[in-house]
Amino acid sequence: MKMAMDILFFSSIAVYFLATVSQFAGAMFKKTGLLKAAWYGSLLGFVLLTASIICRGVAAGYVPLANQFEFAAAFGWGIGLLNILLRVRLKEEWISTVSLPAVFLVISYAALLPRDINELMPALRSAWFSFHIGAAVLSYASFAVAGGMGVKYLVRAKKNPEDSQLEALDYISYRLVAFGFLMLTVVILTGCVWAEQAWSSFWSWDPKETWALITWIIYAIYLHQRMRKGWQGKRMAIFAIIALVSVIFTFVGVNTLMSGLHSYA
Repeated sequence: MKMAMDILFFSSIAVYFLATVSQFAGAMFKKTGLLKAAWYGSLLGFVLLTASIICRGVAAGYVPLANQFEFAAAFGWGIGLLNILLRVRLKEEWISTVSLPAVFLVISYAALLPRDINELMPALRSAWFSFHIGAAVLSYASFAVAGGMGVKYLVRAKKNPEDSQLEALDYISYRLVAFGFLMLTVVILTGCVWAEQAWSSFWSWDPKETWALITWIIYAIYLHQRMRKGWQGKRMAIFAIIALVSVIFTFVGVNTLMSGLHSYA
């Protein structure tokens, strides 16, 4: 089973890499064939990654979201899912220019982490486990794509301030942040309930909790500023990129540099 999981997982990385290259080459040289290859590659990569996660779940006997590798793989899966849903819904190929590199980078990071399957820790044996961490996956994935769209907005705006695509980038990024903020709110609320059951305290100012709250506040400010006149467009694109730094630190930095009740995550 372990060999099958590794083959599926590393195959998904290779496929997403090729899809990313095809997407950028197709967009740069206006080659429809390359863009189609990138789309089909993203579908294949998603299937391979999904199969890898399912196999790991079967082997582990629980939903594979219990450690940094499993969460990173699920994080990449979430971005891949958003890519497919947005492409199908909006019929815009440029979405993959933002999403595919993000998927590749996240699962490449996952590949650097230990992939051992360990027994589920007592604190994680809860009905809140899948709900709490699953919401975090969707939240982080939404913020990642929104941040990527912020980068794309700035690049296109510099080339052509009148680009008709800018309005769509701004609006979709905003909607993704709103959805991610909702999911992060779910993460924090369910985490409080779960923490009270596991540790007899709703909040302990653990580093992970603290940075999740900081990230929540940053995106709350984003949504508040979005309602103000003159804060659409370039300012929001820059804000989405800066806010994503907080997400990345909460995801990688806290686990790497700080110890606490969430050190296993």
